[in-house]
Amino acid sequence: MPGEIDLVKLYSGQILALAADIPHHERLSAPDATAKRRSPLCGSTVTVDVKVQDGRITEFGQDVKACALGQAAASVVGRNILGCTRAQVEKARDQLRAMLKENGPVPEPPFEGLEVLLPAREYKNRHASILLALEATAEAMEKAEQAHCA
Repeated sequence: MPGEIDLVKLYSGQILALAADIPHHERLSAPDATAKRRSPLCGSTVTVDVKVQDGRITEFGQDVKACALGQAAASVVGRNILGCTRAQVEKARDQLRAMLKENGPVPEPPFEGLEVLLPAREYKNRHASILLALEATAEAMEKAEQAHCA
């Protein structure tokens, strides 16, 4: 089990700066779809709204109530999400999960900024919170596609 010094390193200045500056931190007034994900272990939640055109995110809003690590992940996602397809979001989600749980590589561009969360590998109880933003976005994209097909 990592010690207290490691925990201090985990909450680096870079992570805290990202957590303090989350882009698109307001909900959309008329989204194409919304998804809310919650981590049962810590209670962190992320609610995502998307507007989608031609299979790409054109507008994005998020309400993030999470620990600093979940906030930092949401910050990186928010900075890079516009213009992404569902496939890109799902790939980033899967790559982030593999990075945390299987010592996989850092997610590919445009989500390589999630590298800042590499030290969280050792803190399995934080993984669910870190994954919330991408999980909610992938779910919202799926809902938006279903709505457009209906």
